[in-house]
Amino acid sequence: MPTPRRAVPAVLLGALLLAACGTEKSDEAGGGGDGRVARATLCPSQQQYGALPTAPDEPTPAARPSGTPSKLPLPPSDGQGDDEVRVTGLYAWGPGSGCDGVDYSADFEVTNSGPETATYTITFAFGSSGRGMEPIDRTVEAVGAGRTVKGTVVMKDLPPDAAPTVEILRARSVPTAEAPTKSGPCPKSGVHVYADEGDAAMGLRVVGLHLVNCGAETLRFNGYPELELLDEDHRKVTGVRILEGTGSISTGLGDDTARPVSLAPGEAARASLAWRNTTEFGDPVNAPYVRVQAAPGDAPVMVTPELDLGTTGKLGVGPWQKDEDYRGSETGASTPGD
Repeated sequence: MPTPRRAVPAVLLGALLLAACGTEKSDEAGGGGDGRVARATLCPSQQQYGALPTAPDEPTPAARPSGTPSKLPLPPSDGQGDDEVRVTGLYAWGPGSGCDGVDYSADFEVTNSGPETATYTITFAFGSSGRGMEPIDRTVEAVGAGRTVKGTVVMKDLPPDAAPTVEILRARSVPTAEAPTKSGPCPKSGVHVYADEGDAAMGLRVVGLHLVNCGAETLRFNGYPELELLDEDHRKVTGVRILEGTGSISTGLGDDTARPVSLAPGEAARASLAWRNTTEFGDPVNAPYVRVQAAPGDAPVMVTPELDLGTTGKLGVGPWQKDEDYRGSETGASTPGD
């Protein structure tokens, strides 16, 4: 899916009053029948508007006051040509609106034009080209094929020197059946698989792949995860060598010798992806998505490490190694699929 980018002018757009990585679900995953994203609402009588986060130990109020915002104009389409994710509305909430604690909100819309249910991660930036605020990721889960779902982000206190805009910097989608998980209900595979944020220095990129045994049985691995690289349109990337071991990328990434790994329930393993983004002659290769199989025949998981491989034509992958530093939040195993 090509990267959409859309700027929307606002008045004093500001800090997102959400968790840094919010998650929403489509109506197919428990939302309303109108196709909107399921979420706690800021004002019960204004279901189309945003949500303020509630602390885990804070009781949910029985009712919140209703309010009426002022609709702000949107500019015409910027001609990006990709309408899977777009901003659809902008609202000002001032004194007397009936909703305290929020100044502005922006509605967005996600349309799944693909053939299967997908989970989207959208990166918003507030201020002039993101200079006003740090980018924020928002996840919209389980959008059915051909369906459109809607969500809202809520803003406040933009720095005074930042231009009043909100932009969609990036939108990524993965099949919901292959979406990565860090915790929560144990997948049928018996493992959580996900990628971390990675590290970059002097052109060297390193991203960790993580595997957590959330099932009830001991799992054994011996070797390297199997990888398939995909471009923005989820097409297979060719012309890139996937090397077993990271030594040919950098010698400073530790021992990459494959050894048997045994994971009891609740234990974890990790493997490294390493590459350089050097660009010389030829066209640079970008592979936002990687389909991962922890071992041959395992259920695939699609992660988004945003591989910017330059013209190097190679990616190093380290073996699975037991993660002795892992401290999971779950104290016990669960039954896969529960």
